[in-house]
Amino acid sequence: MKQFCITPAMGKRLIGKAMAVHPDIQTVLQQGTLAIIAGTTNGYVAEEILTRLGQAEGFTRVGFRRGYTAAPGVEAIRAEFTGDVIIVNGQWQRGKTIDQVADTLRTGDIILKGANAFDTRGQAAVQIGHPQGGTILIAMQAVVGRRVRLIVPVGLEKRVNEEIDTLVRLCNAPGSHGPRLMHLVGGELFTEIDALRLLTGVEAHLLAAGGIYGAEGAAWLGVWGSPEQEEAAAALIDSLAGEPPCRV
Repeated sequence: MKQFCITPAMGKRLIGKAMAVHPDIQTVLQQGTLAIIAGTTNGYVAEEILTRLGQAEGFTRVGFRRGYTAAPGVEAIRAEFTGDVIIVNGQWQRGKTIDQVADTLRTGDIILKGANAFDTRGQAAVQIGHPQGGTILIAMQAVVGRRVRLIVPVGLEKRVNEEIDTLVRLCNAPGSHGPRLMHLVGGELFTEIDALRLLTGVEAHLLAAGGIYGAEGAAWLGVWGSPEQEEAAAALIDSLAGEPPCRV
């Protein structure tokens, strides 16, 4: 076993690189619609996918979000929101948003939506501030109504101890304050562990977490595989070491 420390920003980049070569993503890019809903992790995913398609010019992760969480007292960069990333048959439809294309999505298409929490059962949830439920309710109409696939790229720092259903009930109870929480029913998690498996073939386990000097929220992973697989994982993680903190 080898052990590695992966910061949240490194994890976002790792997930982005893996999603860009995910076999099912490659299939829908050839024929179908891929809807990447704006969010900080999905910003890395969109950047990597558009780069692979040769269409990254004009895309920026700055402002590619709707809600966000920042440290108390820190003001986020002010930026114009220019749309989600909607890719139809391999072509980026610039300026489009999920609400403009949701009704056209069908079985075989894929939605990528980030999460704010996931539990040990693999259930994920997203925080909601919008009084009508925001983009996730729009997306879920396609997921539930027409069996559009939902993949949830999410970093290990979002893991929670209690079951998502319990937390949803707490957050959504009458009289509660703060963001609501919605269970992403049917969503398939894709974390740093899945990314390492896809890109290098290794198996990984979360051994510990946290740190200082930029490692706050970091994941300490134990990695197993053949010598060649472990070497590939080490080289990949080392290539991510210079990833700056996410400030978009």
